[in-house]
Amino acid sequence: MLLLSYLKKKGIFDELKDKNQVKTDLLSGLTVALALVPEAIAFSFVAWVNPMIGLHAAFIVGLITSIFGGRPGMISGATWAMAVVMTSLVATHWVEYLFVSLIWVWILQILFWLFGLWKLVRLIPHPVMLGFVNGLAIIIFLAQIWQFKVAWEWLWWIEIIIMILLTLTTMSIMYFLPKITKSVPSWLVAIVFVTLLVLFIPWLEDTRTVASYLSENGYKDLVWTFPSFHMPVIDKPFLEILYIVAPYSLVLAIIGLTESLMTLTLIDEITQTRGRWNKEAIWQGLANTTCGFFSAMWWCAMIWQSMINITSWARWRISGISASIFLIFLIVFATSFISIIPLAALVWLMFMVVIGTFAWPTIKMLNKIPKSDAFVIIAVTTITVVTWDLAIAVVSWVIISSLVFAWEKAEDIRANKIIDENITYYNLEWPLFFGSITKFKTLFDLNNDTKEVIIDFAKSRVMDHSAIEAIDSLSEKYEKSWKKLHLKHLSEDCKKLIKNAEKIIDVNVIEDPKYRVADDKLS
Repeated sequence: MLLLSYLKKKGIFDELKDKNQVKTDLLSGLTVALALVPEAIAFSFVAWVNPMIGLHAAFIVGLITSIFGGRPGMISGATWAMAVVMTSLVATHWVEYLFVSLIWVWILQILFWLFGLWKLVRLIPHPVMLGFVNGLAIIIFLAQIWQFKVAWEWLWWIEIIIMILLTLTTMSIMYFLPKITKSVPSWLVAIVFVTLLVLFIPWLEDTRTVASYLSENGYKDLVWTFPSFHMPVIDKPFLEILYIVAPYSLVLAIIGLTESLMTLTLIDEITQTRGRWNKEAIWQGLANTTCGFFSAMWWCAMIWQSMINITSWARWRISGISASIFLIFLIVFATSFISIIPLAALVWLMFMVVIGTFAWPTIKMLNKIPKSDAFVIIAVTTITVVTWDLAIAVVSWVIISSLVFAWEKAEDIRANKIIDENITYYNLEWPLFFGSITKFKTLFDLNNDTKEVIIDFAKSRVMDHSAIEAIDSLSEKYEKSWKKLHLKHLSEDCKKLIKNAEKIIDVNVIEDPKYRVADDKLS
């Protein structure tokens, strides 16, 4: 009853009244479910766990976040960065430690929410977002190249040609069929058509399918079942295991939260709507904690699958809910159908996502936007593609954006000089910080200034220790030149940090600003 009341409150029953949108969301959910199967299996292999662990996680996290999460239309899945971290945990310890690492992640996510760490995503500038999206599209494209290999070796050239032809066939159907009719989903027609080709044309019988993909990776007799409750088996005291898994949990929680919020922000821009970041953080944590008790792995919002959903015009929670339900149905009841689907029929889906994800206008705008923005776009795209690791990419984005911002703003500081009788006035504009102190020192003409000099900081701010040092150095130069220096409109922090502040700072309690200076001496 509580669930029904919640669904009614969220307006899901109202969504059912629009039959056309319901149809769109349901079909998009089925598309996502079909795409999730090979993705979940692939990332399970990366994490060195049984594919059913990944498939069950996709169902559990997808269902919980779709119903309760903060972003309708967003799909949860595994990511490369998370899979790599899980690989390290499973390889060095035991798969049960992976389940333990999930159990207390909800507490971590709640702490992130309480301390407002999710708000940091707001600081990501638009050029960084464009670079990330373009890098992601390239990664998705490169990831599909692995479908043309078996055990790190390329397929036979005839098999590669067949894969390419089947992929082009599905993409052609996807592109041209909507121009003829929209009554039938083009993606469904493409999958069915290519599957029938492989079944009924003899020389295509050796085409790689989902079944052969599993068999190649040692899971020929995979047991397809519903997820069941499982209390993690521990071989050491719980606190000792917690000490082992805590670093992994923290890293995975940060990666998952960051990628989810990036996905949410991207969907917000595409759909011109607004998701709830704090709510997504809390329910993603609960969903992953639930996975810990059902032998499942870490998952978070997945940009690839979310883009499939959004580009299919799905907008409601129905799409995510139906994707999870279709997925568990496929896992348990339709394994024979999944097994015969050619991998080429699923590769096309990701290629279409590549086309839809890449921000093509950035190619034309690179020579029209500021050089600093163009540099950020190219740098972030390159880092994302080279590292394939969101954690490294995020840190790099922050560093690059910060340096570019400091470089740009360092030249903005200026001073309007006015000489009135025997007093020289400098009205400083723009904040003074480590990047702008070099230009700050060139603004003053010690030799030609009058005996009394006033620097007004009313339109400026002293930001850090470097700025304080620059002011101290300037005051010493004026003192050696036997000239009287006055500083006006500085905060209390500046008065505490600047040398000889009582002699050179003019105090006006009413007009003086109140702000803090980043300096260890105040701590």
